[in-house]
Amino acid sequence: MNEFPAPPADPQPAAPAPSQPAGTASSVRISLPSSVPIITYTIIAVTVTVYLLQLASVYFLGYANASSGLDWLEAYGAKINELIRAGQFWRFLTPALLHGSIPHIAFNMYALFVFGPGLERHFGHWRFLLLYVLGAFTGNVLSFLLSSGYSIGASTAIFGLIGAEGVFLFQNRKLFGSQFKSAIGNVIFIVAVNLFIGLAPGIDGWGHVGGLLGGLIFAWFAGPRWEVEGMYPALQLTDKREPREVLTGAAVVILIFGALAMIGMFYPLVP
Repeated sequence: MNEFPAPPADPQPAAPAPSQPAGTASSVRISLPSSVPIITYTIIAVTVTVYLLQLASVYFLGYANASSGLDWLEAYGAKINELIRAGQFWRFLTPALLHGSIPHIAFNMYALFVFGPGLERHFGHWRFLLLYVLGAFTGNVLSFLLSSGYSIGASTAIFGLIGAEGVFLFQNRKLFGSQFKSAIGNVIFIVAVNLFIGLAPGIDGWGHVGGLLGGLIFAWFAGPRWEVEGMYPALQLTDKREPREVLTGAAVVILIFGALAMIGMFYPLVP
């Protein structure tokens, strides 16, 4: 089972103000283009729908495995190591759509609802979706490698978002000015607290670590790298990250964690 991280604040970028007298310092706040976070809302809608189907399957069909309390969607989609080794590789992704209780899905979807729109605005719709999927993948791969228990929950992907936020802030720290220290400190605090929570029984801590690492690696190669362009007051932010770099970031993550998955397949460290 996975827990959820609380979302960090969404700082706004700023650029040095022009024509400042000697000995003074100021900045100009630059607004980001507004956009509806359609990917965030779609992920929430799909995940809630899947959970309703989980409840419906129990109501109409009973439990798929009465001894373990697994509903039918859990039975076919949870991270279960022996079934992954039997060739059911979709279980590296599908656990992010499944939840074990109303509080479980409520906490995870609340974190995504509060945290996701800002990051989606920074990364763009499709890069944000790729980040979310890669976080789910890397979290479940590391859990498969180092944890024998079954696991479900979206917090693997949400930890990927938090890792990406930390890298994004660091790589664009000059633009955030005085906000950077408090924002990155908030991210570090959230990660530390939730990794500590992950030590509790029934929490998939390795899934959280894997999602975090996946988000960090992907964002390092593929996250937005902003520069301020234009003449004051018509300043704008331009993302200098090339599409090929986004593909490179995704490829690096897949290769690293794909190799770890193969280790778990042929040289299992846990049952």
